[in-house]
Amino acid sequence: MTQSKKSATKVAVPVLVAAAVGAVAFSTTWTGAQQPAQSPQQRPAAAPERPVAQAQLADPDDPGTWKLPIEAYMPTKTQARLVAGSRDDLLDKCMADAGYPAWTPAPDLPEIGGKTLTDWRYGIHDAALAAKRGYHPDDAEQKAYDAAMEAGAVDKSGADDGVLRSCVSKVDGQVPATTAKAALVQQISGDAFLQSEKAPDVVAVFAQWSSCMKDKGYTYAKPMDANDDPRFNDPNTVTSTEIATAAADIECRTKYHVEKTWFDAEAALQQAAIAQHQTELNQVKADTAQIVAKAKTAAR
Repeated sequence: MTQSKKSATKVAVPVLVAAAVGAVAFSTTWTGAQQPAQSPQQRPAAAPERPVAQAQLADPDDPGTWKLPIEAYMPTKTQARLVAGSRDDLLDKCMADAGYPAWTPAPDLPEIGGKTLTDWRYGIHDAALAAKRGYHPDDAEQKAYDAAMEAGAVDKSGADDGVLRSCVSKVDGQVPATTAKAALVQQISGDAFLQSEKAPDVVAVFAQWSSCMKDKGYTYAKPMDANDDPRFNDPNTVTSTEIATAAADIECRTKYHVEKTWFDAEAALQQAAIAQHQTELNQVKADTAQIVAKAKTAAR
């Protein structure tokens, strides 16, 4: 099996943001006919309310350590690696049994850019890294990523695509790659990010940031406009202009608490969506636990 090669690009917003589709409707209105009042003796005992997932800030000064409410329904990195590794092992065995012992799965690409959902979600925040790399990832990370992309995953076993598809289907039945309702988690994550830019507090802080940048000689309406400036898109080039822009960007972000304001707005939107879809999200969490258990069993 071969892996298509793509040109490495400057990484900023996590993939989860780009994967957003559709829209989440928010409502706090109760519907249905009004019921007659009951005496305390007649009223059934109320079921304990399940608290909506909360945002977390491990280090208030480091957005990379913050956790959005929706992350409570996402697999952890450890869980994701366990499932992926188990699936790779099962796929290897299936392909070997089918007569292709030399077949190997595509290797995982090295991490680059943001290491968590919130790291770089709202743009750059590491002044020391920005002073060297502007809006680009760490140089060593970029080189490791480029080398992995260049090497690709060239399958020399001569395996038939039909055999591979059959093995993938078999592995899906043993250790699924994802849950049936996992797309809902991605939708809530992506939609809340997009909608958060329209929140009054965020609009106001963007205006403050823009004014701050203008005072420094830069004209951008929103923080991500600087991050996405086409002049800074070459993964192999970091200019003095980019570094100066990034430094000013971080100064203005810090002065007006841009990341925290944006994070708070998104977290509130996520909590509203989670409350609306609590039952489905609880099922996602339960399904993830089952998949992880299957992966552990398969790994023995």
